[in-house]
Amino acid sequence: MPGLGLPKAERPKDVGLSGKRLARLSATFRRDVERGTIPGAVVLVARGGNIAYAEAFGWRDREAKAPMELDAIFRIASMTKPLTSVAAMILAEEGKLQIAAPVAEYLPEFADRTVGAERVPAKRVMTVQDLLRHTSGLTYAAFGDSPVQMIWRDAQPMSEDQTSAEMVAKLASLPLMFEPGTTWEYSMSTDVLGGVVEIVSGQDLAAFIDARICRPLGLRDTGFAATGDRAARVAEPQTDPATGSRPPMRNVTNSGRWASGGGGAVSTAADYLRFCQMLLNGGELDGTRVLAPKTVLLMASDHLPPGCNYGDTARPRFGALAPVPEMGYGFGLGFAVRTDAGRCPLPGSVGEYFWGGVLGTSFWIDPVEQLVVVAMMQAPERRLYYRHLLRPLVYGALVGSAPG
Repeated sequence: MPGLGLPKAERPKDVGLSGKRLARLSATFRRDVERGTIPGAVVLVARGGNIAYAEAFGWRDREAKAPMELDAIFRIASMTKPLTSVAAMILAEEGKLQIAAPVAEYLPEFADRTVGAERVPAKRVMTVQDLLRHTSGLTYAAFGDSPVQMIWRDAQPMSEDQTSAEMVAKLASLPLMFEPGTTWEYSMSTDVLGGVVEIVSGQDLAAFIDARICRPLGLRDTGFAATGDRAARVAEPQTDPATGSRPPMRNVTNSGRWASGGGGAVSTAADYLRFCQMLLNGGELDGTRVLAPKTVLLMASDHLPPGCNYGDTARPRFGALAPVPEMGYGFGLGFAVRTDAGRCPLPGSVGEYFWGGVLGTSFWIDPVEQLVVVAMMQAPERRLYYRHLLRPLVYGALVGSAPG
């Protein structure tokens, strides 16, 4: 069995989890693999810094008859955003980047922005905080057909064949979807943040994240490509019976020109669990400190302003875990945060924070319960279903107190 990155509990009950109840999770995933609902998955559950559950299900590549293993490498899509956000906060702690500063202070191309297809001058500047909390006014071209998004689509701002600087130059020439600071709109904000990290650090984003996060934490399989021997461990989606083809996904076995801070990374469940445990520990893991506790607390606080509006895709795209007030969630500096109990139909704790990737990966961190859950699969059409399914299965197995 490959290393899981954290100590393994002798028995789930030693960390307050029921092995019998966790078996429901295993049975559910095995059933869905057999039905062909998903090709396979890896699920890790840790409590109090100890792994209580670690299972690989089904196929890493169903068509190739390659079984899923715990060390499979996944395209984590938007789970890249917390990595890039932590990179920015490292620079903030060093006094090299100010979260309250205008983005144009680091990327001069972002001065004098306009809003809407009419290109009306923006009323206020976009800040680094806006990038971190998705109130920048930027958007994703693929999430709608508004006049602004059609302009964006023509510019192809997410082309893989570009550098970060070229991406910034494209976005700087495009109108904003909303006035900065007024609206939560899931967007390319974190890609722009990656550009800020590159300018401030003087390093390529991939190199900075590797040097300051991955290597210090021992995240051996996390990066922006899975080259060499790692290529043989990349998990693949299964063929869609309706189309006879697999969902399109980036070829991550070769390094591309653009390290997308918003969605370009790959990782294993064990690596990402270590990253999450570092955050749960207040910025430290195994004697290595990445961030200070107050910085992590700031990131995991709701940063959305009173009266914040929401773009049209916020509720339907994220379901019961949408970062909207009626679900009891807000958004911090890199991930959604739970602000209220009882509004979301899914179990959790006030103060938890989480995010997921469009290709099927997800995680959440619950400081109240000292709990970290990481689930990895490459099944984009089923991503919300499994994010919703996992919470009652995990919390339904939580029957005792965390150790210590």
